[in-house]
Amino acid sequence: MPSSNKLQGLDEAEAARRLARFGRNELPPPLRRGLGRIAAQVMTEPMFLLLALAAGAYLVLGEPAEGSLLAGFAVITIGLVVVQERRSERALEALRALGAPMAVVLREGAVRRVPAGEVVPGDIIVLEEGSRVPADGPLLSAQSLRVDESLLTGESVPVDKQPGAAGDEGEVAAGTLVVSGTGLAEVSRTGAATRTGQIGQALGSIGIESTRLQRDTVRLVRMFGLLALAVSLSLLLFHGLVRGEWVQGLLSSIALAMAMLPEEFPLALAVFFALGAWRLARVGVLVRRAAVVEMLGAATVLCVDKTGTLTENRMRVAWLDDGRQASRLGSATALSPGQQALLRTAVLASRTHSMDPMDRALQAMEGHGAAPAETAHLPLTAELPAMSVAHAGEAGLLRIATKGAPEAVARLCGLSAAELEAVHVRASDAAARGLRVLGVAEAEVQGPLPASQRDLPLRWLGLVGFEDPLRASVPAAVAEAREAGLRVVMLTGDFAPTARAIARQAGLDAPDDVLLGDQLAALDDAAFARAAAATGVFARVRPEQKLRLVEALKARGEVVAMTGDGVNDAPALKSAHIGIAMGKRGTDVAREAAPLVLVEEDFGLIVAAVRQGRRIFDNLRKVMLYIVAIHVPIAGLAVLPLLLGFPPLLLPAHVVLIEMVIDPMCSVTFESQPDEPDLMQQPPRPLGESLVGGLQLLLASGLGAVLLLACLGSYLLAQADGLPQDVVRTLAMLSLTAGNLALVASLSHRRGAWVRGNGRAYVAIAAGSALVLAACIFVPALRGLFDFGLPAPGDALRALALGLAGGLALELFKPLARVQRVLGRHVRAA
Repeated sequence: MPSSNKLQGLDEAEAARRLARFGRNELPPPLRRGLGRIAAQVMTEPMFLLLALAAGAYLVLGEPAEGSLLAGFAVITIGLVVVQERRSERALEALRALGAPMAVVLREGAVRRVPAGEVVPGDIIVLEEGSRVPADGPLLSAQSLRVDESLLTGESVPVDKQPGAAGDEGEVAAGTLVVSGTGLAEVSRTGAATRTGQIGQALGSIGIESTRLQRDTVRLVRMFGLLALAVSLSLLLFHGLVRGEWVQGLLSSIALAMAMLPEEFPLALAVFFALGAWRLARVGVLVRRAAVVEMLGAATVLCVDKTGTLTENRMRVAWLDDGRQASRLGSATALSPGQQALLRTAVLASRTHSMDPMDRALQAMEGHGAAPAETAHLPLTAELPAMSVAHAGEAGLLRIATKGAPEAVARLCGLSAAELEAVHVRASDAAARGLRVLGVAEAEVQGPLPASQRDLPLRWLGLVGFEDPLRASVPAAVAEAREAGLRVVMLTGDFAPTARAIARQAGLDAPDDVLLGDQLAALDDAAFARAAAATGVFARVRPEQKLRLVEALKARGEVVAMTGDGVNDAPALKSAHIGIAMGKRGTDVAREAAPLVLVEEDFGLIVAAVRQGRRIFDNLRKVMLYIVAIHVPIAGLAVLPLLLGFPPLLLPAHVVLIEMVIDPMCSVTFESQPDEPDLMQQPPRPLGESLVGGLQLLLASGLGAVLLLACLGSYLLAQADGLPQDVVRTLAMLSLTAGNLALVASLSHRRGAWVRGNGRAYVAIAAGSALVLAACIFVPALRGLFDFGLPAPGDALRALALGLAGGLALELFKPLARVQRVLGRHVRAA
């Protein structure tokens, strides 16, 4: 296999050929659950077991038609579950594709970010601090490169790497983590041939994690299940011991158990979480852990970085100040000799193949990009925000180019107090105009590079200003966040005047109230907590201070969303309720620590994610209310006629017929509902608020009871008219079906009864339900199979009207503030 050009890397055509030859740089995808496994799982569900038991009972009674009908319904049940499983799996597969890890490679002489799965043998990969190594290969170059190989060795101590070193010290392995430094390596093994073979597995847990909401739902289903078991057994014993009708009692108890069992709860949760995460991915927010979907709607504070989140992260050199002359750069700006030397040194201080936007902005300056070979560098640290790059000169001299925070570089140069003040004034003036300002210095040393930048004989050259414009979407997104009751806090390592200028443009609260990291460090815990609650902009903040701010906000009861991109941001991202990593400039460590990843680094996406989170929770509440409400009349119609001394009304076949309407309503109509018009004008919901608490259960039970009374009214009126029992059953089913469809429309929206979202799906399901019920009534064979009769048109219209009235009863109470609150509308405190 020919080696790639060490300076240029592979060309795209050769990379494509090697990809076809060696395959993708990933393990074979996990096997999808086949139809057999899904069917086996469904066969263990209580609803399927009840269906099978009922079908067996009919066959034993010598009624093969009814038994075959229920067996057919069992097959349909399996089919519906398969459809939902496939729908959820497709959503998760789309998420995994969007969340595939990325790699930085040299292709045709340019630095490019490509999916890690497209890295091929012969590629030159760029290794940077915080990145995950995408493939195995020997090092070509390295500067202070240290790699965490605990994934392979179990040792937590990072390993120093040197090109040409013997054994593992001269190579990097897929899945290991670059702790510090930079380097280049040539890929030798990819995919299953690597030592670890674990690339692309970061999202393997989606859909498996058990969330608080899922656990609460399991408890709710268990409670209903035990209640259904107790009532059904009581009904069976009542029929058998009191009336001596054991067979009829068995069928009635099975129908009652099926009517009371809310098996739609877990199905709705699975569908809502999977499709909710997919919908978030469509707006550019990748969900790595399902639990965060529950948190989004409760967020109260958004802690965001300035660069790349509020701004475009598209730096360009916009201003130069050599101490004698300051110039705003344009296409025809003439630079003085001092400014030319300043710009030249700034270019030398940028790392080769760096992904840092300021480094790339400097390297893009025409006529200033040529540089001698970089030999070593001293990276910036939290204590010293400056970096120095050494280049080989003549006669063993090293030319040192340094850039960093103006005050830090100025102190390294040993400037006098008056000179430091002059630098501060000029930097502050530029930063106040929204520029990102760096100080630049140079030095020459004989021999090896000193271990510390403080030992360099640096000479001050001046200031370089970079322009990173505010994203056009930010002011509107900030205004929407404020209207939704979310406080937006800027945390940045940038100069305070720059942060203040961007905060004003973005429309943040108290943009002039800026607190510096050094000031934060001097505060005790009580003062720190007060500052965290009152300050809108934090500048020159160190990563450990971000963690302290998150903890202080959480201690005040805030639900904190936090953005980050660096290795040192990982603790804060993990501590926050909602950690949000940057998809492009973020390190792999940050992405793995955060449950959310922004595909496009835009603050507007965070607000959009909050909106989606609120919508998902809101619609989940609606569907849970619906599930509880609709099971009340089904269970009531199954048991009350028996207790009143009438023949059984609902048999297992009738209950399953109704369930065929409930399931798609839950997973299609409610899931696709758009957000309420006032959703983002409400305050965040309390974090501890239950999806279905006591008030919600009471309201849902009340709605179900009203619909039950309407259906019983239709039933009793038909009995009073002396109609045949099969006609009475038909009229009750007409009332229940009409009330069911009306209840869906009523619960779909907090104001008014209509379906605003996937209206066509609702109409299709409603029309299908009507056609199936019509066929069961008007087709003689089906009419006999379901024990239906042919009602008179007037009786049918009366039954439909009663059902519609019962299903729309909520409309009478929707204007009440208490009912709105139970439905999920939060009122901002005065």
